[in-house]
Amino acid sequence: MLTDKQCKSATCPPDKKRTRFTDGQGLYLEVSPGGSRRWFWKTYTDGKEGRLALGSYPSMGLADARKARDTARLQKAAGVDLVQSRKLDKLKGQREGGDTFKAVALEWHERQTDRWSPGHADRTKRQLERDLFPWLGDRDMRSIEPMELLSVLQKVERRGAVETADRGLMLARQVYEYWLPTAETSQRNITEGLQKRLTPYRGKNFPAIVEPQRFGELLRAMYAYKGGPIVRTALLLAPILFQRPGNLRMMEWVELDLDGALWTIPSVKMKRLVAEKLNGEPHVVPLPNQAVVMLRELQPLTGHGRYVFPGQRQHDRPMSDNSVRSALYSLGFGTAQSWHGFRASARTMLVDQLDLDPLAIEANLAHAVKDANGRSYNRTKYLAKRFDQIQKWADYLDKLRKGASVINMKQWAA
Repeated sequence: MLTDKQCKSATCPPDKKRTRFTDGQGLYLEVSPGGSRRWFWKTYTDGKEGRLALGSYPSMGLADARKARDTARLQKAAGVDLVQSRKLDKLKGQREGGDTFKAVALEWHERQTDRWSPGHADRTKRQLERDLFPWLGDRDMRSIEPMELLSVLQKVERRGAVETADRGLMLARQVYEYWLPTAETSQRNITEGLQKRLTPYRGKNFPAIVEPQRFGELLRAMYAYKGGPIVRTALLLAPILFQRPGNLRMMEWVELDLDGALWTIPSVKMKRLVAEKLNGEPHVVPLPNQAVVMLRELQPLTGHGRYVFPGQRQHDRPMSDNSVRSALYSLGFGTAQSWHGFRASARTMLVDQLDLDPLAIEANLAHAVKDANGRSYNRTKYLAKRFDQIQKWADYLDKLRKGASVINMKQWAA
């Protein structure tokens, strides 16, 4: 049996590759000529001698080495393949900060940043730091109970941020899904079932008018808008083209083919993952006759610059996100119809009132859709259908604006 004093003074003669100092029950300290000292436990499998590395001396003392040996003996007696277990431990690796919620969450966040936009990555990290880390950051992932996480999320709810609490649960769920492959098999995702304990949240609802007569009132108010021509044109194009506000206000003249009645939005401007932005196809938007006329009328005013709708003070930058929103409020429709809500208005009335192809509608909205056979919707192949659809929509809006009696196509077909 070894003593601490013997371990401290153990050396290896320079003419030997290594020297072993035996303790007992297969445990020994191996010393190299260079002075390194490591603990090993001698094993036998199918009559063949092997060994299991336990740790280095003096970071692992004699008493700890004996405990590690005894643990390994129990595992081997229970049928555990010690070599395979060690390989698995190496694959799992060790993260700085251990398996605390904060360490795991930050590692997960770092792995996602190449796929996310900088803004999304920054917002996600800020929410982790604000809503989760102060209460769970220093806790080991294994020790956090479901009700603890629920209590933290309910703190967020109590300040009136129901959507933020819902997103907090989503972030916690993704952190646990990232961590679980490296945890013991007995560990589970503690976020399961917590959704039903939170205040129901159905997603971000943008105010949108979908009743034809009321929408006609809105259109008449929009055409009577007395603001500047740049904001007025953007305001009038918003319901006709029903694209995302960011894409419309950042429209560039180089993206427009007015003779071909096409607006081609580069992939990098679309709401996509970083890899999809860099490698994806552009989003092509058919322009109805009404939109082409409006853009041609605006061209002498802003066509010398980059943006179709430049900012009022800085012409080398696009108009503010508040421009069209403020116009809607000035018309008295700000709480009933949002800029982004024109997408919902168009999608609803294109189906309910005009009975047009939902797949083509989703393609115009730049949504990823598949047909009945599971194939991705071919936007190029169906571009003619989309041209026809967008022209019917623009004509329909003109009728609503003029107060014409518009027949619901589904009712007429019945």
